Amino acid sequence: MYEIEVKVPADIEAVAERLDEMGAEHVDTVIQEDTYYDAPHRDFAETDEAFRIRRETRKGETRAKITYKGPLLEAESKSREEFETGVADGDSVDAIVTHLGFDPAATVRKNRRVFEVRDYDVTLDAVDDVGTFVEVETETDGDIEPAREGAYEVLRDLGLDPADQQRTSYLGMLLDDASE
Repeated sequence: MYEIEVKVPADIEAVAERLDEMGAEHVDTVIQEDTYYDAPHRDFAETDEAFRIRRETRKGETRAKITYKGPLLEAESKSREEFETGVADGDSVDAIVTHLGFDPAATVRKNRRVFEVRDYDVTLDAVDDVGTFVEVETETDGDIEPAREGAYEVLRDLGLDPADQQRTSYLGMLLDDASE
């Protein structure tokens, strides 16, 4: 599967009002803490890959997942191959990958509100030490362009400009801010 994602900086409260006007369905509220790792055998920043453990808290219950994201597939969006699976114990997975030589690079914490608009998830993100953003995303088995164009249409319906897209990950933004 391929994740098609378009992300723009935005006033998320104004976008929440627009989503309400559109009749969008609020489907989730979640706190995510993503710990990203550096690999001992290659530089993920150079290869444009990511490996993380995500801890998600909903209604007081926390669950964990591990995720690998491949390099970006195109210049027009943050489309990439992604593999993700749940794990019973995020702390044990952290211990395993650390013992295998993976070093924690940084942790990104975000408060997310997720809505459905047509076949897209619209996520309002407040990212600690980074800012507020709207992500429009979907998955496809390979036909990237129509999925991306549909995401652009959703952004325009929300009063946002796809040209304002931010292709840098939250991790990249956090690390850039820390180095300044």
